[in-house]
Amino acid sequence: MLHEASVTDGYGQPITAEGVPRKLADPFDFGGGQINPNKALDPGLVYDITPKGYLEFFKCTFGLQGGCDTKQRPLYHLNLPSIAIPNLRETVMVQRTVTNVGKVDAVVYKAKFEIPPGIKMVVQPSILVFNARSKVQTFNVTFMPTHKVQGFYGFGSLTWNDGTHSVRIPIAVRTTIQDFYADTF
Repeated sequence: MLHEASVTDGYGQPITAEGVPRKLADPFDFGGGQINPNKALDPGLVYDITPKGYLEFFKCTFGLQGGCDTKQRPLYHLNLPSIAIPNLRETVMVQRTVTNVGKVDAVVYKAKFEIPPGIKMVVQPSILVFNARSKVQTFNVTFMPTHKVQGFYGFGSLTWNDGTHSVRIPIAVRTTIQDFYADTF
């Protein structure tokens, strides 16, 4: 959950990346943004993940017993508060699950998104309704390339807003036509 994280500094200026030469930071530099600790005490929504969720993706990498799934799913399917797709060629659907940790009354979150350049993005459902019986909701984000190019990463975001909370996750998508050896390093 990246409740009220900001992509600007304390003075309202864009965050700059450390190092030489100085540059405006992108989501690879600042992640979800600069967090406001006071607002983080009441995040509204969280992207829960259990150790079992991580294990499903990493047990082969670490050589853990219990068998490995030879058709391991891409890491962008992990329920994290960000989405990064390194090789978008065809339509990809990513699912995320959020838990309401705020008020238990009827709370309605609406999706607002900034779409990475060269991508069509659809969020379904675009409205999440939480109440005392329904504290967990799942939504899908579908990405489609609008141009067939070997591209660079484009950045965007998805923000869920209920009028009180603003829960933003960064999105990074790179369109590709084919794998190049030079791109693997």
